[in-house]
This record gives sequence, C-alpha cells and structure tokens, in this order.
Amino acid sequence: MARPRADGDRGVRGLRRSGPALLLALPAMAGADDLGREVFTAKATPPCAVCHTLAAAGATGEVGPSLDELKPTRSQILEAVRSGVGVMPRYTGLLTEEQIRAVADFVHESTSGN
Repeated sequence: MARPRADGDRGVRGLRRSGPALLLALPAMAGADDLGREVFTAKATPPCAVCHTLAAAGATGEVGPSLDELKPTRSQILEAVRSGVGVMPRYTGLLTEEQIRAVADFVHESTSGN
C-alpha cells in the first residue's frame, strides 16, 4: 500500500540525487574504520591489542585498561596515543596523524555506541 507524500518528500527522485554521493562516501567511512582497526591490532608498535581489551578488535590484553570498560572520550584517546600514559609509549612520530585519528575514532566508536 502506498503512503501519501509529505510536503518536501521527493521520493525516489530525491534518493537518486543523493544516492551516488552516499554510495561514494560509504567506502571512505569503512576505510577509516578498517585503518583504525588495523592500527589497533597490527600497525602500531607495539600493537594496542597486546595491552588493551577491546571487543571490536578481538583484543584481550591485560596490561593496560579494558577500553570496553573505560569508554574513553576521543580527546582522551588522542592524548594517550600522542603522548603516552604510564607504561604506554607515545606514538607521535611512530604513527601518522591519519593513523592516530583513525585509531582514536575506531576505539571511541567501538566503546561509546556511536
């Protein structure tokens, strides 16, 4: 059964106009998530997953805090990755800024439900 159109509802024609842009953005969004996961599990030296627990990455490290329980803010993650905390090394100079932002986004989105 068809529903009545609301004012401003462009239906399929409106989707056709925005659809390609959305489809083009999806790989970039997935790519950022993939990069963050890759940095967390392998690219960082040592990898974050060695020390931290993060379900989204399949990580069960016990040296550092469980990020699933801690639920750090994006700014806390960025500060920790850039400067180090306690025995955690600083990754500035070891990772690119793109990698640092990607891992921060990945951890934040994985633990905050956003």
